[in-house]
Amino acid sequence: MARRIDVTGADGVRLAAWEFGDPPKPDPARDTSGHTGQAPHPATGQPPGPGEQDRMSGVLLLHGLMGRASHWASTARWLSGRHRAVALDQRGHGQSDKPPQASFTREAYVEDAEAAIEQLGLGPAVLIGHAMGGLTAWQLAAKRPDLVRGVIICDMRASALGSASQREWDQWFKSWPVPFATLADVRKWFGEDDPWVERPNPSRGEFYAEAMHEASDGWRPVFEPGQMLKSRATWVYDAHWEELAQVRCPALVVRGLDGELGRAEAQEMVRVLPLGEYAEIADAGHLVHYDQPEGWRAAIEPFLNAL
Repeated sequence: MARRIDVTGADGVRLAAWEFGDPPKPDPARDTSGHTGQAPHPATGQPPGPGEQDRMSGVLLLHGLMGRASHWASTARWLSGRHRAVALDQRGHGQSDKPPQASFTREAYVEDAEAAIEQLGLGPAVLIGHAMGGLTAWQLAAKRPDLVRGVIICDMRASALGSASQREWDQWFKSWPVPFATLADVRKWFGEDDPWVERPNPSRGEFYAEAMHEASDGWRPVFEPGQMLKSRATWVYDAHWEELAQVRCPALVVRGLDGELGRAEAQEMVRVLPLGEYAEIADAGHLVHYDQPEGWRAAIEPFLNAL
């Protein structure tokens, strides 16, 4: 199950956070003094030992541009046996607010993640970020080392992408045949017909189907493309190596062999990180956790265990 918890982000923007895993339930049996029994451990079903619930480490999952918290559902449920796993719908995404005049700066995204950790009592947390969410993760780790004990960066580049990349994205959004008549049409277009698709990719179709909602005239994205471009414009023109070097906690850089982060750049990111580690996943593209969920879990599990 996923339980929604509202968080107040930067500038008062309301954010939807989703906690995965069954919350502890009190035992209805009471002892003679009237005290309620202990709640079961979410992984074992057994009553926890003294303080065990407090020792479950917090994990905050941050999706990428156009993503939403539910994209992390499989990963979060897997984590919830040993961690308190929370996925955040970032501003402009999912069921979080999308105010027309809201700020979509890097600072706003980082402050939102900071607020989520503090308001939900997750810290010091492990941050797991995909693409833009990975950048938010390492920027927050650099800014607030007291709140972050580990970072997993999934397929996010530290180098500048430039103005040509932003123009390509603008044209790409304009090419979408919205509204889509059915979710099957969404899956087919993003999985096969999209000019950016080199070969059929069903997991890509599923990823974008999850980012749609049904409107009166068909299926449309849950986000505003203009807000996505504003968000992207705040980081594509700059490199982010300096902030990467300021991350003092253990950090894992993960890439799919066919993703957007090349091996040479990924390995340079690991070198720049004071406590950097590297993992790559075969037969995976940019959407690593969707393309190869088992390979993704196998890649991050040793890192999490070491923490």
